[in-house]
Amino acid sequence: MALVVLSLVEQRLDAVRAVLDGADVMEVAARAGVHRATLHRWVARYLTGQLSGLSDRSHRPHGSPRQVAEMAEVAVAEMRREHPRWGSRRIRLEMLRKPAPRVPAGLVVPSERTIDRILHRQGLARARPRKRPRDSYVRFERPGPMQLWQMDIVGGLRLVSPVTGELREAKVVTAVDDHSRYCVIAKVAERATSRMVCLALAEALARFGVPEEIGTDNGKQFTDRFGKHGARNGEVLFDKICRKNGITHRLTAPASPNQNGKVERFHGTFRPDFLATAGPFTSVAEAQAAVDAWIEEYNTDRPHQALDERVPVTPADRFAPVPAKQRDLISLWLPAALEGAPAAGPEPAQPHPASPAPPASPSPGARPAQWDGGPVEFDRVVPPSGNMWVANRQFWMGTHRAGMTARIWADCDLIHVLAAGIRINTVRSHLSVNDLARLTALGAVPAGPSPLPPAGDGDAVEVDRCVSRTGLVCLAGQQLHAAEILAGRRVTIRIEGHTLMFFDPATRELLRTRKNPLTSEQARSLRGVRPAGPPPRPSAEPVRVQRRASNTGVIMVVGQKVALGRSCAGQTVTVLVSDTTLAVELADGDARVIRRTTTQPVRSIKGQRPRTATSVSQAMCRTSAVGDVSHICCRITRQQVLSSVDPLTFRLVKQCGAHPCNSGGRQRTFTSAS
Repeated sequence: MALVVLSLVEQRLDAVRAVLDGADVMEVAARAGVHRATLHRWVARYLTGQLSGLSDRSHRPHGSPRQVAEMAEVAVAEMRREHPRWGSRRIRLEMLRKPAPRVPAGLVVPSERTIDRILHRQGLARARPRKRPRDSYVRFERPGPMQLWQMDIVGGLRLVSPVTGELREAKVVTAVDDHSRYCVIAKVAERATSRMVCLALAEALARFGVPEEIGTDNGKQFTDRFGKHGARNGEVLFDKICRKNGITHRLTAPASPNQNGKVERFHGTFRPDFLATAGPFTSVAEAQAAVDAWIEEYNTDRPHQALDERVPVTPADRFAPVPAKQRDLISLWLPAALEGAPAAGPEPAQPHPASPAPPASPSPGARPAQWDGGPVEFDRVVPPSGNMWVANRQFWMGTHRAGMTARIWADCDLIHVLAAGIRINTVRSHLSVNDLARLTALGAVPAGPSPLPPAGDGDAVEVDRCVSRTGLVCLAGQQLHAAEILAGRRVTIRIEGHTLMFFDPATRELLRTRKNPLTSEQARSLRGVRPAGPPPRPSAEPVRVQRRASNTGVIMVVGQKVALGRSCAGQTVTVLVSDTTLAVELADGDARVIRRTTTQPVRSIKGQRPRTATSVSQAMCRTSAVGDVSHICCRITRQQVLSSVDPLTFRLVKQCGAHPCNSGGRQRTFTSAS
């Protein structure tokens, strides 16, 4: 006999039929395994709905007092379809700020969780990739406005030519306040050059005041930290504006945009809400007007979720510019090169969007200075490499002075470099009157008296020394570096409090300037010390050097290649090196003048070193009087000793008091007293 399995409805039908046939209710309920009340309910449902009444019914209540209203669900769905980027928090804040006409009066605004469930039911929720937990990020926020601005550049703004229809991309310089998220800068520029960035910053400083700090990335418009000439320049115009106005410029770590997160998050809203939908524009002015309108809504009408999650708060509610009374205490410094930058005028009652301010009368700090015809002074920051460039000339300051502010005193004759008020270098000036006027327009001020000591300075002393073949001189038992190019040359050293000045004793032409490591007692106890004469002056004459042309007729002078032609191949020519030109004297008597394109110093005078010699050279013998003793220098090369001078004669020369003298090149020199 086959086993028949009855369904749940069939089992209930058998129990109901048994009761209707007159069976005892208690026995049938026991056999079915239910309570008698349940059996009575089955019978009632069968009599009412026949067989369909015995099936299971839903236990869901017919009504719920906590259920969201249908009109609220419709309003949430409509807002999401109208603004696909709005999340549950933004939708809730908008319903709180503007209840009508989407939310009727008296309707309760649902919570964020409820809005999330509504979006899921309506199929409007977007699946997002799994990210890091929010508590893993280190967040920061300044306690008040105008304490930190975060600044950056964003692209994607489209411009179209009304004539050709060609599309091109423009940039927008942006900055937001860290505390309030208020957009203080939103300037459109066809090219985000350093000047345009500084002009946008100048307009914001004039409108809202000077913040305490500005944070940027490592873009070349903001810093030369990782630029091609970072070790040479050390400070860009943006850094100078911050330094002059007492603003701390903070740079992010490389490849760390999260450290500039406020403005990056602003770009996350600015790109899809404006850049992706607006334009293309026919001009920068039209694009700027559209950006200003969007910024006005962003600052004053749009609630920012990061300011308060429960109550709608706009950036304008938390932002406040620097009061006008505080701005009047310290004038705003702006370089004269930023033409059209407005001055800080009276601040309106309500903050305005970051748009270009109307032209105003320039402030004293922004008014172009006029050169009075005298020397000028200006500051430069020593870069980390210690190799500082000033007016297209290189100055070695040393890595121990990195970050220091050096003072430059310059005129058409001399350039002095001072650190902490102490003169550490002096060179002949390469500047013209036009260069000094340009430096004055860039912020240089009229200079005071020359840092050089007066001619009758009794504290300075002089000594005569010979420079070794490695460019060293010995003073008070210390080996001091003079210059390799001075090897074998007799020089006079002027010893001042902090400076050593090497110059030619005959012409008093300044050759090199070095730091003085000697104390005053050591300087007075030097051999041959005497009171100093007038301060030496750099030579205005060009340096005469020799170069031998290659087999292709090319010579190398101060790091610059000069092509003379194959007709000059193998010839030795004389070159007069000045600050701006190279004058080449050819063998046929002709001269060729080439513009100098490098700033490297002359390191070699002769075109080639002698390799062979046939006899003992007496040509280099000379007599120089030092006190009452006369010295005769006879130069004997090593090859001469091995070829033309027998070893016995060589030993006799040394026994007569001759000693090795460093004279440069490959020659071995002996000096003997007569």
